[in-house]
Amino acid sequence: MNQTRPLCILIAAMGGEGGGVLTGWIVDAAERAGYPVQSTSIPGVAQRTGATTYYIEIWPEKTTQRPVMCLNPMPGQVDVMIASEFVEAGRAIANGFVSPDRTLLIASTHRIFAVAEKSAMGDGRYDTGKLFRAAKDHARHTILFDMDQAAKDAGSILNAVLLGALAGSGTLPLDAAAFEDGIRTEGKAVESNLAGFRFGLSHGQNEIEARADVLSSLPPAAAMPALADRIARLPMAVQKFAAEGIKRLVDYQGVAYARLYLDRLDTVAKLGDEALANETARHLALRMSFEDVIRVAQLKLKPERFAAIEREQRVKPGQPYTVAEFLKPGVEEIASLLPPAMARSVIALCERRGWTEKLHLAMTVQSNRIGGYLKLRMLAGLRGWRPRSARYAEEQARIEDWLDLIRRAAALNLHLAREIVDCARLIKGYGDTFKRGAGNFERIRDRVILPALEHRLSTTAATDALVQARTAALADPDGQSLGNMLGDFEASLRPAVPQAAE
Repeated sequence: MNQTRPLCILIAAMGGEGGGVLTGWIVDAAERAGYPVQSTSIPGVAQRTGATTYYIEIWPEKTTQRPVMCLNPMPGQVDVMIASEFVEAGRAIANGFVSPDRTLLIASTHRIFAVAEKSAMGDGRYDTGKLFRAAKDHARHTILFDMDQAAKDAGSILNAVLLGALAGSGTLPLDAAAFEDGIRTEGKAVESNLAGFRFGLSHGQNEIEARADVLSSLPPAAAMPALADRIARLPMAVQKFAAEGIKRLVDYQGVAYARLYLDRLDTVAKLGDEALANETARHLALRMSFEDVIRVAQLKLKPERFAAIEREQRVKPGQPYTVAEFLKPGVEEIASLLPPAMARSVIALCERRGWTEKLHLAMTVQSNRIGGYLKLRMLAGLRGWRPRSARYAEEQARIEDWLDLIRRAAALNLHLAREIVDCARLIKGYGDTFKRGAGNFERIRDRVILPALEHRLSTTAATDALVQARTAALADPDGQSLGNMLGDFEASLRPAVPQAAE
């Protein structure tokens, strides 16, 4: 008994939402299964004039002895927090009942506005974006969706959907049948309650299973459990891309670099917009795995690449074949491996002498032969040196600038912020391809994005212009179409000059 602790469930509801019935269902299911259980409640006077809470403790082992349980919840000791309305979830978080190392937060995201919200002269609604951020930051796991609308769609009531989400989470030592039996035994609105329960059950199971699938896909490493725990706190829609980003960046540079990726992603996820965080997760992983000469060598040595070549060329088992890699790095690609100050000096010297466009190190490497393989392996082995290289320093500065633009834009207009995220599509490849893409992005940043962030241009106009500019840049990487589009856009903003009368 000293090594076992009860499962603690706290329910925050409002008057008329059936919090007491929900508590009864949970207690009845535990008793039927033979688990010691205890519940207490603090009924509120009305919807927002007093806390309406129900507290349940379930002993997770069947025993003939009566365990000692608490009558009141303790901050930091709650395993499951159930909130029937989103601000009630925020109230529980503020009171310390949701902990990042323990608590599963199950909450309906619909709103029932408080008197203070409705009586404000302007828009007095509470910022639900802050609630989403608080939920992701403070809970170990979350199941968040509009359960009130789900109940209406199922012809049920909210508490049945909440019960289903709890059963689907797998947190309690009780199966779904135990809860369904309790609903049937009560004998009130059985069919509609079962419909709501099953909807919540399916949603809870899908979210938990999807999270497990995402986290199980991470590569094995000693630091992965900590990274997996951080991924689990992101919105469910973001987790898949985040996990893929982690796998990519661990392969690219290691666990510490993957941790930097999550640090950066968190700053955008905390803005509260899932679509924005989702796209940032995808593009940020691609930007952080930029293609320098080290990455090119890494990719050419991938075992799956050789397997793909064998499939495409229909190479028979044991049949010899040759893979010839044609490489032509220029001055800038080679200098990018040097420390920043040294790289700048080398590039400046080459530009003064007119060597930048003329000097290239052309070579052919047979990557499936010992000599060629060792050359590429030596180059790929410079991964540990990469953080000291000029290209790494330049790219990290570019990435931080891009993220700063996204965060600043999100405070003004989420549509603008999403379009800035999508501008990452312009920056790809290496050599001349990279230079053209990065140059096009800088032109768009200076002539469209920054004027909007500095309030010299409306965010609506900037969003429309950003879509057109990105489309022009992708259609014509050399930048001619982009230049024409930006010129026409800026001309349309100039006030018309009245013509003098003849």
